[in-house]
Amino acid sequence: MKLDAEVLERLYATMVRIRRFDEKTVELFNAGLVKGTAHSYVGQEAVAAGACATLRLDDYIVGNHRGHGHCIAKGARVDRMMAELMGRETGYCRGLGGSMHIAALDLNILGCNGIVAAGVPIGAGAALAAKLGKTDRVAIAFFGDGGANQGVVHEAMNLAAVWSLPIVFLCENNRYALSTASERTTAGEGIASRAAGYSIPGVRVDGNDAIAVYEVVSTAVERARAGRGPTLVEAVTYRWGGHSMRANLPEYRTKEEELEWMARDPIARLETRLVDENLVPPTRQKELREAVEVELDQAVAFATASAEPTVELMEAAVYAPHVRVSEPAVRTGREITFAQALNEAIRYEMERDERVFVMGEDVGLIGGIFGVTRGLREAFGEGRVRDTPISEPTFVGMGVGAAIAGLRPIVELQIWDFVAMTMDQIVNQAAKFRYMLGGTPTVPLVIRGPQGGGIRLAAQHSQSLEAWFVHVPGLVVIAPSTPYDAKGLLAAAIRDDNPVIFLEHKVLYAQKGAVPEGSYAIPLGKAEIKRAGTDVTVVATQVMVQRALAAAADLAQEGISVEVIDPRTLVPLDEETILASVGKTGRLVIVHEAVKRGGFGAEVAALVSEKAIDLLDAPIVRVAARAVPMPYNDTLERATIPSQQDIVAAVRGLF
Repeated sequence: MKLDAEVLERLYATMVRIRRFDEKTVELFNAGLVKGTAHSYVGQEAVAAGACATLRLDDYIVGNHRGHGHCIAKGARVDRMMAELMGRETGYCRGLGGSMHIAALDLNILGCNGIVAAGVPIGAGAALAAKLGKTDRVAIAFFGDGGANQGVVHEAMNLAAVWSLPIVFLCENNRYALSTASERTTAGEGIASRAAGYSIPGVRVDGNDAIAVYEVVSTAVERARAGRGPTLVEAVTYRWGGHSMRANLPEYRTKEEELEWMARDPIARLETRLVDENLVPPTRQKELREAVEVELDQAVAFATASAEPTVELMEAAVYAPHVRVSEPAVRTGREITFAQALNEAIRYEMERDERVFVMGEDVGLIGGIFGVTRGLREAFGEGRVRDTPISEPTFVGMGVGAAIAGLRPIVELQIWDFVAMTMDQIVNQAAKFRYMLGGTPTVPLVIRGPQGGGIRLAAQHSQSLEAWFVHVPGLVVIAPSTPYDAKGLLAAAIRDDNPVIFLEHKVLYAQKGAVPEGSYAIPLGKAEIKRAGTDVTVVATQVMVQRALAAAADLAQEGISVEVIDPRTLVPLDEETILASVGKTGRLVIVHEAVKRGGFGAEVAALVSEKAIDLLDAPIVRVAARAVPMPYNDTLERATIPSQQDIVAAVRGLF
């Protein structure tokens, strides 16, 4: 491949800019201006420069913790990058992300990442968005030799191959995962050879030769852009410095090895080639280096003069504004099941917005094991209703990437207990992405599925885990109890610009209720008083709402008036309705199916204790599951889950 002088100049200037940026970062770190840590890219410049030179502005990249080079090569401004490293408001992430999380959505840099290889499924999600949008955009996902052993890398390559996604998986093999040599951790003939397992091309290239990298990645990008699917590229290179600027680790490489690789300096090699082949003369190279020095001096001045972010900016960065909708004035309608109500919500939102799509295990051909997505594949096609492999961490991560890239994914987890497999993508990626980028982007993603016991599925298929997600800033958590609420809240969740955890209780799927026809949405953060009362407030969630209402009917025969409140959304929580009710009744019982210790009820109890303790006439009581995993035996399962009788007894105990 013959490269013209303009491309070669750009490659050279980019490599010099990357190196001098990270050398300057070391100086600033040692001076105390760059805090925390940063990971130098010195020695690896040819990989990012060569790879990103093959891309268009509208193509995507996802970097890693050593991502300064990736960002600069894709066109990021060094002044805003330097400001971010110094924690200033003018930085790409407004000082909230730092070195490991720099992103520039205007350049389609979808974030660098502090979690090893976590960006790979996000990049695959962006590639899926490109394919669903019928564009010819391409994604490159950078990861290291250490990251190559993460399960999500293999899962993402498999799924990208199955769906023929336009993505290049680019492994920068710098031979060490922190301090551990790759030959001690990585089996086989090299990382590129793993491509054979997914029937995609795998190419090993000299990662210190910018022109070789450019040629190999160009071929991979052209293949992806033409719709022929992914490629795995392994670029063999070497980082000159330690793992990070903060590590202060014992020596783990020999000086001989370090000097041997420094002799293969990618910048010096390119300089020599440009001169020997009379492509870019030394005088022009000198001009380019001097321009970089001026640019860096200006970047440091810009960063040091910039203001630091405020607490107000920080707190406003966590959530995008919630969707504004009005609850229907009329709630009458046909009697349909909870599952049918969810299906209607998805169907109407898919008709309303072509960016909405569904993916998960068995959601297409059979319509999900609980029937929630039944008929959607026939209505909207396999492109928008996608059966996935059993690869929860990766297809959830792809949902994150697709949402960042402009779609509105609905990801179904077949059984909610499986969410434990996906926690990195939910907690470290989806929940934090907007915040780490300074409160600018949106992640309109719904992750939904069935939780709870009551149908004899035992300990690994029956947990109620809402408290995990209530604890995480950045997530919306919704837990409906009726078909009417399920339809309206799911519609609102799909329209919201935040990542939403949408919890569906298995026992409720077959429950029927009146549901209006047509499309409607219910505001997030608005509780409902399911039954008015004057003597005691019962706050109940999901299937416990029905049991609380039955208990209230029993207690009414004894002259005890119970007010039953269903929060409907746990985050945001309608504190006002709960506090007003407690102010009226003077007593509070909280009921949920999850284990009592550390459960959502503790949060409600703390809320009332902090804001309305003087209004209480009796201690707060929590009714919840026993502190055991869910048993298989049906008698023991009933003994574990709170019953109507347990709620009655708790209320009676307050009088």
